[in-house]
Amino acid sequence: MVSRDFYWHRQYEFVRKYIRACEVCQRVKPSPSSRAPLQPLPIPAECWQSVSKEFVFGFPKDAHKNTGILVFVDRFSKIVYLVAVPESITDQGCVRVFIDTIFRLHVLPRELVSDRDPRFTAEFWQSVFRALGTRLKMSTSDHPETDGQTERINRVLEEKLRGYVPPLAYELE
Repeated sequence: MVSRDFYWHRQYEFVRKYIRACEVCQRVKPSPSSRAPLQPLPIPAECWQSVSKEFVFGFPKDAHKNTGILVFVDRFSKIVYLVAVPESITDQGCVRVFIDTIFRLHVLPRELVSDRDPRFTAEFWQSVFRALGTRLKMSTSDHPETDGQTERINRVLEEKLRGYVPPLAYELE
């Protein structure tokens, strides 16, 4: 970002040294992970055929009392939509956010991939998408890493926000 607006001799070297000495940069830098490999799902043939979704909670309240983010990822193009939501969001609220964010701007996907959050397993959500002809695919309860792409987006989101969120809110669900 510095090089976009400024230039000076040995700028790269200066920026590298600055980042190495930056306390916030070092504190929020992700540590090498020894997690088990994520299991990828088959890649769809075109955009917006398959969308994965998941909640990330644990943020401080914003001006609208939102403490979470609803993450939507197109599994073909990797386009990500992040929507701030309150922790008290209901299954009907989830459907409204989905329609306003994805369906309004794109086509209705053929399948939605999700973890087993009660907001997604509710009968209301299932009946709406059954009527629309969209298949809901849930990850197995003992293997939530099935949707590795969305898990990766969540991890990157957490890493990027650590420098802006107070230390007490670092551990996100």
